[in-house]
Amino acid sequence: MPRILMERSGEMEVFARVVQEGGFSAAARSLDITPSAVSKLIARLETRLGARLLVRTTRALTLTEEGEAYHHAALKILQALNDADQEASGGAVRGRLRVNTTIPFGTMFVAPAIPAFMARNPDLIVDLSFTDGIVDLVAEKTDVAIRTGNLPDSGLIARKLGQSRRIICAAPGYLDHAGTPATPADLERHDCLTFNFRRARPSWPFRYEGREITQAVTGRLVINNGETMKQMVLAGAGIARLGLFHVAADIAAGRLVPLLEDFNPGDLELIHAIYIGGGPLPHRVRAFIEYMVEALDETPLLKGKA
Repeated sequence: MPRILMERSGEMEVFARVVQEGGFSAAARSLDITPSAVSKLIARLETRLGARLLVRTTRALTLTEEGEAYHHAALKILQALNDADQEASGGAVRGRLRVNTTIPFGTMFVAPAIPAFMARNPDLIVDLSFTDGIVDLVAEKTDVAIRTGNLPDSGLIARKLGQSRRIICAAPGYLDHAGTPATPADLERHDCLTFNFRRARPSWPFRYEGREITQAVTGRLVINNGETMKQMVLAGAGIARLGLFHVAADIAAGRLVPLLEDFNPGDLELIHAIYIGGGPLPHRVRAFIEYMVEALDETPLLKGKA
């Protein structure tokens, strides 16, 4: 029985790596085995399960419906095995830590903190990715993701790292030719930059005549990440709503101008570290989150302050 269990975990690891790398040859290189060995392992796995998991063509590799289900389950099992190893290691912070963060926050706060964190934990490998899109932590084998804004209901665990005011702003050059909005309704006549990963109709919150309102906004440019949006605002492409932590230096230098501040309803952007719950938190994840809490604790821009 132990031999059979060992073979199963090995097959899962190879299968997951094939999916992650997108092919047999790439998986073989990452695992330091031959492509024929990978092919034999996958064939043995499919024979044992009695189901085809992968559709292989000269151009692409695609998961079947059974393959999707097995891949999802295999990732959970491999993560549990890794967590068990971590728990049995007596608290040592080692292994590979996969972190995904938004581009603005990652550039400004996470990346500068990583070298000191790695120096404190010399047996740890950090795998760092930046994206503003939604990440499936299980499918992407991500240990912790850092996200801004309201979190959707899910089975994930969240640890608050900070919060920042959101601010509406534009470059002086844009305001020179388009005019400065005096009320929220004036935004209807302006190019407002929005994110293309928001499903709902873009609207911004305000406090107007003593009540909370939302103002629908439109524009000719939609963007998939905050850093590109800031660059477009700086270039005079329109008006944007961004985290103050992201644009405070540009406002202080006069490159951007805050707008409609008298109507700001206390618009806050929450910042969380999120991770998968349901078991002991791996030491590498706990160490990283605690380190980021410590590193960000004295940052005024992440306390919702102006």
